[in-house]
Amino acid sequence: MTDLEQTEFVVRTIAETAIENEKYFGDLDSVVGDGDFGYSLARGFEKLLEGWDGLDRTDAGTFLKRSGMVIASRIGGTSGPLWGTAFLRAGSAAGSGVVAMLQAAIEGIKARGQSDVGDKTLLDALVPFTLALSASLEAGSSGGEALAAATAAARKAADATAGMVAKRGRAAYTGERSRGSVDAGATAVAVIAERISETWQK
Repeated sequence: MTDLEQTEFVVRTIAETAIENEKYFGDLDSVVGDGDFGYSLARGFEKLLEGWDGLDRTDAGTFLKRSGMVIASRIGGTSGPLWGTAFLRAGSAAGSGVVAMLQAAIEGIKARGQSDVGDKTLLDALVPFTLALSASLEAGSSGGEALAAATAAARKAADATAGMVAKRGRAAYTGERSRGSVDAGATAVAVIAERISETWQK
């Protein structure tokens, strides 16, 4: 697959997974948040798929940036700007490798959300995923092997958010009550990673 084809595959998989898991992600968010995460994410990615054929495919970077603009404008709540920024930043780093793209997305989310690892957000799964992917690729693993290792790291880290107190987003208002349930955003990253890894092998 070309860079563009790989990017299209990943973005479409993210979109389809977000739509299919609307209720699950919403239920997770409703424990300590306002429960709109699954709904917001699904509506935004539906819009992306509706306009799929019309997205600019000059190159992978342009495609990601255009996707990011649709996402940012269509996903409600705090999620839209964060996910949109992630796609835009990844698009700006396209051509320099998947790890560099993920790192750019992470820096964008940190800056936009004023958050970091340990705040009980999607970063708590996305950062371990990226670190594991980088380490596996540097160790000489194949793309599929590295993706599987990174996905396992993301799932473990997402599950570990149950022990954290939320410091960002609507859940932060609940303080100690946010402990004991996993973060919806981090879990979404793990679920999406699992789907990408599973379909990538095929």
